[in-house]
Amino acid sequence: MTRYLNNIYEISSEGRKAYSLPSMDVPEKPVNDLIPESEQRKKPAGLPQVSEAEIVRHYTQISILNHNVDKDFYPLGSCTMKYNPKINEKTAAIPNFTEVGPNEPVAAVQGSLELMYDLQQILLEITGMDDISLQPVAGAQGEFTCLLLISAYLKRRNEKRNIVLIPDSAHGTNPASAAMSGFDTREVKSNDAGEIDVDDLREKLDSSVAALMITNPSTLGIFESRIKDISKMIHDNGSLLYMDGANMNALFGIVRPGDMGFDVIHLNLHKSFSTPHGGGGPGSGPVACKNNLAPYLPDPRIVKDDNGFSLVSDPEHSVGKLHAFMGNFGMFSRAYTYCLMHGSEGFRRIAENAIINANYLRAELQKHYDLGYPTPSMHEFVLSGIRQREYGVKTLDIAKRLLDYGIHAPTIYFPLIVREAMMIEPTENESKDTLDRFIEVMKIIATEAENSPELLTEAPHETVIGRLDEVKANRVLNLKYGD
Repeated sequence: MTRYLNNIYEISSEGRKAYSLPSMDVPEKPVNDLIPESEQRKKPAGLPQVSEAEIVRHYTQISILNHNVDKDFYPLGSCTMKYNPKINEKTAAIPNFTEVGPNEPVAAVQGSLELMYDLQQILLEITGMDDISLQPVAGAQGEFTCLLLISAYLKRRNEKRNIVLIPDSAHGTNPASAAMSGFDTREVKSNDAGEIDVDDLREKLDSSVAALMITNPSTLGIFESRIKDISKMIHDNGSLLYMDGANMNALFGIVRPGDMGFDVIHLNLHKSFSTPHGGGGPGSGPVACKNNLAPYLPDPRIVKDDNGFSLVSDPEHSVGKLHAFMGNFGMFSRAYTYCLMHGSEGFRRIAENAIINANYLRAELQKHYDLGYPTPSMHEFVLSGIRQREYGVKTLDIAKRLLDYGIHAPTIYFPLIVREAMMIEPTENESKDTLDRFIEVMKIIATEAENSPELLTEAPHETVIGRLDEVKANRVLNLKYGD
């Protein structure tokens, strides 16, 4: 029988060909002798005897219990991209890419280096920057890298600046990245329009300020209309201007950060460029900058010459290596595919659709919920559940009730400057039918809050698991192991 098991036959027009399978190494000792007696099972596992079909059905049912983007609408604001084209997975799975090891000689990975180099050129064109590194593997690490560049730049110039200014509407990772880079932080207020209060910014600008970190459009979904004035103020002070690029999908083909006066930016490939970000990663947060910060980018760098592509290092200036090899290559191939699919005209349509979708939802929902700020929105907007508090209903209750209708909740209680906040981002790829259904559900929930608030305060009712004590659930885990 062994000879039959060790040969696989392929039937073709040329006849039957035999392929030998590699032999499997068998431990010299029985498995039980390899496991300490104290760790060996004392009685049978009691595994059920089930058919293949039952097993498949069991795990299929489990797989659809949690909400996911392939299941239904996911209006989570200022977070991950909700569109992961399936063609991306095909290109990312090309064996010539997936079977490359991190220590392959440069001559053997010319195709991979070319893809990364070309992706870099596309991202530089989109951002209006001069140089770039794909190495950071998360948005937060991209932020951190940007601050490291600023720190290295100031150190090289022997400037002792230790303050980073951060708007009160910023992502929570911004102050964390600044602190990790050795800076102290100072908050800048927002004005009544939800934009940076320029007068407050002016008061806080002095010779100790290293940089201002701006998310533009902000987490409020608002574009900083005075960004050129802000840029001039920062640079006249000898400071640098950083842009959190989490919301770049609102700017594609319309305006470039480099043209607005930013010195450095991180991009989220796992949002604006369609690569997946579920389960905490893998992410990708490339950093692009102007020439004044370029020498400090992470090593190694990809260089193109007449002989092809090579990797170079600049240990004297570079902030060093942030990740094994060049980063999460699978994210590069997905983002590169997405870029080639759209081209320059397609990228502008991405931004236009993101803005149209968000403003359509905003126009309809502000009739039933309070609006955080009246300023026109870009790709996302922030509602407030203050009106529903009159009936004893909180934003958390609205979020839980959405689950009963098969829709994921938006980001809630953020930004912190909006009470009972609901940050909603439909993204550019959702259809009008989907948006209309979301609007209808949100209208129903607003009516329920007024007439039957217990439907919200006790929600969800239709999910496998009901409402949890979320604080306790995070601190007192209920884990159960088998015998």
